[in-house]
Amino acid sequence: MSKFKITNQPISLDDLRDFLSSNSTIELSDESKSKINSCRKFLEKKIAEPGARYYGINTGFGALCDVEIPNDQLEQLQENLVMSHACGMGDEVKTEVVRLMILLKIKGLAQGHSGVTVETVEKLTELFNADVLPVIWEVGSLGASGDLAPLAHLTLPLIGMGSVRHKGEKKNTEDVLKELKISPVKLKAKEGLALLNGTQFMSAWGCYSLMEAERVARLSDFTAAISVDAFDAQTNPFHPAIQRVRNHQGQIESAQNVLQFLEGSKIAQQQKENIQDPYSFRCVPQVHGAVKYAVAQVRDVFEREINAVTDNPLIFEDENLILSGGNFHGEPLAIALDYLGIAMSELASISERRTFQLISGKRNLPKFLVEDSGLNSGLMIPQYTAASIVSMNKQLATPASVDTITSSDGQEDHVSMGANAAVKTYKIVYNIEKVLAIEFMTAMQALDFRKPLKSSPLIEKVKSDYRKIVPFYDKDRVIYDDIQVTVDFMRGIKI
Repeated sequence: MSKFKITNQPISLDDLRDFLSSNSTIELSDESKSKINSCRKFLEKKIAEPGARYYGINTGFGALCDVEIPNDQLEQLQENLVMSHACGMGDEVKTEVVRLMILLKIKGLAQGHSGVTVETVEKLTELFNADVLPVIWEVGSLGASGDLAPLAHLTLPLIGMGSVRHKGEKKNTEDVLKELKISPVKLKAKEGLALLNGTQFMSAWGCYSLMEAERVARLSDFTAAISVDAFDAQTNPFHPAIQRVRNHQGQIESAQNVLQFLEGSKIAQQQKENIQDPYSFRCVPQVHGAVKYAVAQVRDVFEREINAVTDNPLIFEDENLILSGGNFHGEPLAIALDYLGIAMSELASISERRTFQLISGKRNLPKFLVEDSGLNSGLMIPQYTAASIVSMNKQLATPASVDTITSSDGQEDHVSMGANAAVKTYKIVYNIEKVLAIEFMTAMQALDFRKPLKSSPLIEKVKSDYRKIVPFYDKDRVIYDDIQVTVDFMRGIKI
């Protein structure tokens, strides 16, 4: 098992992908420990000064920011904060996202501006490395004062409370800590606030969605290439000269991908009767390319965020400052996530249109891609399913970031709703796989009607492997298993 060392060096989306795929443990570098220690000592010195008053450190929270808390109650203040804010609901957050949340929280705290103790950060690391993962819920964050509710659930196991998943099984935290002989921590001044303030729920969901979006975008190019041959469409729209005079990088890349996937295709090389094709085929580079450009822009936002410090107040030892601000506000992420969701939904939208064309009885293909149609409905209804999912994605693509609801008695009067944007954006990306699977299944069926002509060696090899698990549709059969098997098959395609 590899180790992911937390240092002062920036991390990237690719680093996070490697972290998840290698099932890494986490280790704090000596440099990070030194920064955390130095910041903590500075904070303790400042708190001890006569008349010192700092938000959330020796005052209440939110609308209670003017209530001063005696020094002998500062630790209880932090524990109360965690307990009272653990109000998550809805579905349980995916394990991969929980792992990213913890890594990103540790990365933020390790930069030496949060005022936590090394012991608390190391305890978070110890629990992670022992495969003790907090149970966190999808619903409850406004994406403004940090992801308060989700991060409270992330923090509960540190103080011996809440629920965890240990080796995949959901258990009571107290029982697991006893079993592993791990002692909970006693949070000191500022620590609960540092753990709960931050954008790690939005950031983790966004990064996970981006990883999936990049994979799905390339898979969309491959599926479109299969459909181009299945529909006997022109390859001229993918010619480099067309892309060159518009000069959008995503468009250039998608066109190159389609031509690469079709290299050696006898179907593509044959003379075409049709002069032009419907936009869902002809404009693949323009539509898919625009999505790739959006993904690249959103990636830039998130790679900045995962290297940021987003709790509050922030401590700047070199400048002798403790400043209360708003780095936890999720607006940069909320807008980017809405943009990503809107862009990705277009991949499903254009995919469904290609499916619709393939089953329409055009280009010497039988209606609904089955012989003896009428007695057999063929692939009529999978297109309905794709259309339903596309419509759902349109609804999910409604921006969350344009909404706000005042909270905390008016103190927190503008919120980002970035957490909702994060959850629904992932659902859009997840939905695209199903729509692509339906197009893939449909295009493979259509290709069989092109025999004896063959597509490219790559596509024919993939079709040969696919036919071992999903046979040719010669007459009506129960088909929902075929669609799900296709989703799983496509995840394993190496392109």
